[in-house]
Amino acid sequence: MILGTIIIAIAAFIGFGLYKANGLKTIQIVKSVTVKGKKEEVFDMVRYLSNFPKWSPFLAQDPAQKYEVKGADGTVGAQYHWDGNKGKDLGYQEIVKIDTFKFVGMRCDIQKPFVAKPTFDYTFDETPNGIKVTQDFKVESALPDAFFMWLFGAKKSMEETNQQGLDLLKKAVEK
Repeated sequence: MILGTIIIAIAAFIGFGLYKANGLKTIQIVKSVTVKGKKEEVFDMVRYLSNFPKWSPFLAQDPAQKYEVKGADGTVGAQYHWDGNKGKDLGYQEIVKIDTFKFVGMRCDIQKPFVAKPTFDYTFDETPNGIKVTQDFKVESALPDAFFMWLFGAKKSMEETNQQGLDLLKKAVEK
């Protein structure tokens, strides 16, 4: 009787988890920040990957992280490679599209601690209060990966990290 109850509880947990995970197969997080600065300065802080350490939430979380910019910085094809968390985080992000002062599109290739290929699209809009930077993050995952993201609350962590990055971007430009 007890074993049957345990099996039913585990099956219900897995069933509920798979149901919730199905909604996490595609995650999109859109965050914005308004930065007081010149449009060119704000745009260049994002476009030039050599500036990323000034506002990287990942480097803030892991100051020992190693990084390197490859290719012609600030142009399509430039890449920011990282190796952090004592070899447990590994990957790169690459600029895939630039529309000067309006848009920077990046694609990531994460190899560790999991395999993923998220995108980060940044748009820049002038407002009376400064330059509004909007980050549109997207990642797609298979159901098993989405199950573990649900299990460990990964979406909330992603949202917090993305917001931290935008806050650091604002701080880097405004200082």
